[in-house]
Amino acid sequence: MKTLYLAADHPQTPEIAARIIRSGDLVGIPTETVYGLAANGLDEAAVAKIFEAKGRPQDNPLILHVADAADIEKFCHGIPDAAWVLAEKFWPGPLTMVLPAKDTVPKRTTAGLSTVAVRCPDCAVTREIIRMAGVPIAAPSANISGKPSTTTAEHVRHDHDGRIAAIVDGGPCRVGVESTIIDLTDGQPRLLRPGGITPEQLYQVLGELVVDKAVTAQIDKEAVVKAPGMKYKHYAPQAEVLIVAGSREKAASYIRRYFAPGDRVLCFEEELPLYEGFSPLAYGKEADVNTLSAGLFAALRELDDPAVRKVYARCPEGGGVAYAVQNRLKKAAAFQIVDAEVE
Repeated sequence: MKTLYLAADHPQTPEIAARIIRSGDLVGIPTETVYGLAANGLDEAAVAKIFEAKGRPQDNPLILHVADAADIEKFCHGIPDAAWVLAEKFWPGPLTMVLPAKDTVPKRTTAGLSTVAVRCPDCAVTREIIRMAGVPIAAPSANISGKPSTTTAEHVRHDHDGRIAAIVDGGPCRVGVESTIIDLTDGQPRLLRPGGITPEQLYQVLGELVVDKAVTAQIDKEAVVKAPGMKYKHYAPQAEVLIVAGSREKAASYIRRYFAPGDRVLCFEEELPLYEGFSPLAYGKEADVNTLSAGLFAALRELDDPAVRKVYARCPEGGGVAYAVQNRLKKAAAFQIVDAEVE
């Protein structure tokens, strides 16, 4: 298959991409979070191609992307008032809501569940593609399953050139990590995955928020999950990743002590002088957590090299967007963390 490359700002791109999706094929699409691997979310055969292309486990549900908040009534029932409030506040944007699914949504899309995750992306060309396709788009991140996510069209090309019908190039993703996911089906709102919409923002609107165990720890592989990114090891390069917590000086001392040939250091830009001669790679500034969010996956993809034996990673602390960066790095490290302060 020859993959077609489309510029997001070309006037014919939305119709071309929409036509491909209506025909049952896959398109790599930009969003503000990460690039997605998109198919007609109501076409089981098309959705099956997503799982095949990614090598994605069949029990890992997909997110339906809609062009407008009003569209969720077509695919969900029993929609609580909180969903409309959140949509008014944060859509279009990096927030996904888990809601009861109507029978029109295929079980392959929901991984056999009675619920479905939905969001409205803050990317004009992608919303126009959805409108022109006339169907919701099922679109997980476009990376090969388990690997670092795709935040540029070039990342999608690397993983899927010749394997999918088209890729829409919308430039680098602004947020850089997948959407926040909140479950609204169990009474209390439950955070299933942190992202660009922070726990603090959600709490301010909802007045309550439970954080699911999957956000802070590895959960059992047999667990049934309602949203992507909860159960399996995600976002990881081939090498082992170890998060080194503690002060800059203590962390640098620990890493220099155990560093071996083939190892790399993933750190903040401000820390680069501490690792001179130790193959450091900065993924953003600790003082500007948005740069860490935007740069994390590009850095992890650079480290996804057979020559790299081990990655020592520095992780931001605190809430807000830093909470999402922590989540992705901990998933990449399979929650392996060492505290340099007590070493």
